Amino acid sequence: MDQLNYYLHYTLFTLGKVEFSLLGIFKFLMAIVILIWLSWKLKDLLVKRILVRYNDDIGVRQALATIARYIFVVTGLFVIVHSSGIDLSGLALLGGALGVGIGFGLQNITNNFVSGVVILLERPVKVGDRIEVSGTTGDVVKISARATTVVTNDGISVIIPNSELVSTRVTNWSLTGKMVRFKIPVPVAYGTDQDLVLKLLMDVAAEDPNVATDPAPSVRLSQFGSNSLVFELVIWTSKLMHRQGMMRSRINQAVYRKFAQHNIEIPLPKMDIQVKNSPEPKDS
Repeated sequence: MDQLNYYLHYTLFTLGKVEFSLLGIFKFLMAIVILIWLSWKLKDLLVKRILVRYNDDIGVRQALATIARYIFVVTGLFVIVHSSGIDLSGLALLGGALGVGIGFGLQNITNNFVSGVVILLERPVKVGDRIEVSGTTGDVVKISARATTVVTNDGISVIIPNSELVSTRVTNWSLTGKMVRFKIPVPVAYGTDQDLVLKLLMDVAAEDPNVATDPAPSVRLSQFGSNSLVFELVIWTSKLMHRQGMMRSRINQAVYRKFAQHNIEIPLPKMDIQVKNSPEPKDS
């Protein structure tokens, strides 16, 4: 037992005036582990118990709770280091050298971390938003220190570095509200009764329960095509904004059925081919 106690308290190295033993290092690491565990518990408590009383937006709660967790961890690390007896002023030179190394070796990680803080503070993107970035469309489910997790309609989780969300163009379908607009082109043959087309398209919008009534749907003649009049049905929805393909499919099927019932032709592209006979060669 005395031998075990000797090894546990044996000085492995000295940092300034502080002697580090195996037991001291174990206590130091355990304190950090407990600190990280408590920080996650604090975040869950803020999101699910405290902030929910004041704000229903999960994105806002996640952002505030994450910032509080960062502050808690940084403060806790200072307390742990100070309690261990390490002189922080003596680490200034070492910290400067490490800072240079971090600046070169961990530049991307540092950039992503700072970008994550910017995202949490400015909240251009938050948990629950529907975004499109670099060809990827999906719902934001997590914003961490390094990257943001987006789940697509196929159930695939895409990890996007935070720096990309700050430095590139991002389309946020949910930033200004939980509603998106669809513009659906509908071609009809020349000579079709335009008033009937307008009425049928408005009926299609009115009969679909996923189409919003405010803003109201509208129809306009958008262009004269080479072989058709192209109308445009403009609708708004908040129910299928995350499944845009399904929304377009529902409207297109309803339009096709309406037009078939009223014998309205949806023209196919046509091409006129003229064949000219070349003159027969004269016999010499």
